[in-house]
Amino acid sequence: MIPAGFDYVRAESAEHALALLAEHGDEAKLLAGGHSLLPLMKLRLAVPGVLVDIAHIDELRYIRVEGDEVAIGALTRDRELERSELLQSEVPLLAHVAAQVGDPQVRARGTLGGSLVHGDSASDLPTAVLALGGSLVIQGPAGTRTVAAGDFFQGFFTTAVGEDELLTEIRLPRTGGLGWAYEKFTRRANDWPIVSAAVVDGRVALANSGPTVLRAAATEAALASGASNADAAAVADEGTSPSADMHGGVEYRRHLTRTLVGRALDTASA
Repeated sequence: MIPAGFDYVRAESAEHALALLAEHGDEAKLLAGGHSLLPLMKLRLAVPGVLVDIAHIDELRYIRVEGDEVAIGALTRDRELERSELLQSEVPLLAHVAAQVGDPQVRARGTLGGSLVHGDSASDLPTAVLALGGSLVIQGPAGTRTVAAGDFFQGFFTTAVGEDELLTEIRLPRTGGLGWAYEKFTRRANDWPIVSAAVVDGRVALANSGPTVLRAAATEAALASGASNADAAAVADEGTSPSADMHGGVEYRRHLTRTLVGRALDTASA
């Protein structure tokens, strides 16, 4: 459980971080909160030659309203999301979901951008950003580009962020006046969800139901056609591909998906 040796470099700005990535190529890995990368390094599943520490880049820590959206710096910590009065008012789903991540120690170090770029299909925050229909700003050598959340999560632990790029900002629509809900089923407190479901503005996102977080397309289509919450929830597992593990089999997870989506839809529409 001891990582292989590596060099450490502290980036002072987003531009400095990109320059370090360009200098060290595929030997380099970005370090934000560290909750995802460091366990992989201890298991030697990740063996970077250089760690580029971006945790101290304050220019990427903010939450502010910009027109019809809320802009959040990628290095904003989970605890800041949870406690933000602005988010509680303008994007309450994200503030609520941030409070479900791990324990206070985890939330004190974990960052929104780190969770998104890690691309774990069982994570809470990617599920919320997908349900919110957010967009993600990525900076790289070719400039800045914006990717919709639906196109960001591309496969098993794979996102749209290239090895020479940096996620800098998350933009979310202001949904404060809309009904929302997040239902999460875990084996024990502070654990990863066996399945979770986020609902807001007719969008339904699922965690741990496939190689990435994904939208419950059949449920969304049913809702758009006027189906009841119960009928829409009954098809929530269509298009999912859950895996069996020590926490439950495939059909168990499909049952959880239908049940949690039903509860979330009822809460969001209450």
